[in-house]
Amino acid sequence: MKPERDMILALDTLSYGLIVGVSVGFAAGYLGSLMVIEKMALVGDALSHVALPGLALGYLFNFNPLLGGFLFLFVSAVLIWHLGRVTKLSFETLVGASFTLALAVGILIFPNLDALEAALFGYIARVGPVEAIAAIVISIMVVFLTRAIYKKLVLGLISEELASSKKIPIAKLNLLYLLLVSMTVAVGIQITGTLLVGFLVITPAAAARIISGNLTRYFLLSGIFGIFSSVSGILLSSYLNSGGFAVPSGPLIVLSGIVIFAGTIIIRWRTKFLQ
Repeated sequence: MKPERDMILALDTLSYGLIVGVSVGFAAGYLGSLMVIEKMALVGDALSHVALPGLALGYLFNFNPLLGGFLFLFVSAVLIWHLGRVTKLSFETLVGASFTLALAVGILIFPNLDALEAALFGYIARVGPVEAIAAIVISIMVVFLTRAIYKKLVLGLISEELASSKKIPIAKLNLLYLLLVSMTVAVGIQITGTLLVGFLVITPAAAARIISGNLTRYFLLSGIFGIFSSVSGILLSSYLNSGGFAVPSGPLIVLSGIVIFAGTIIIRWRTKFLQ
């Protein structure tokens, strides 16, 4: 009975992990398409490290680490936005100045190395039905809100004066955008970890941009590539773990995404070569 019970639990965990992977993969890719256009790719990667102290506090005080990570990301996003308005420095500069401090503090206060490794590289064995449902709800909300502000943010990127003349609140939209990135990162931490979750926001969108001839195709492919990266990495991790190799899902998701990225480069190169 025990082997059968373990197999059922493993299948349940894999199913929940795949649900999170599909949801977060699409939302991160879609959100990342705007980040690549705005040339803010490093913001998503650096912001993910800010969650580490919050995760550590969750382990230390026995509450959900993802809740701690989200709270740290939320507060950090608001502070970075406010400092950006006061100092006129770019988001990349402010996030870059803070993420190394957060990473160092998080590593120092983590209770043990196993928990730290899970936080850095992802551990889908801890993904349950609550996390899966939360991932679906948050991902849907992220996609719809990103779609709603997409054109306005792009217009602000092209010309802030023109956006202001149309009474578009660029500052508030930037804050909302940072919060959407924080929410996506917080959910994605479960499958990739804080060290690698920025990949899901950057690489699928970068790969899609290489082979996309219009914005509609670019947005859609960004989400699809995010799904393929997440699902293939999770399945490969599950297969290796069943064979006795303890390999976290995060690095394998990254490798899967890099294969897709390399494939789009080859396709683009062949297309140009044949013209």
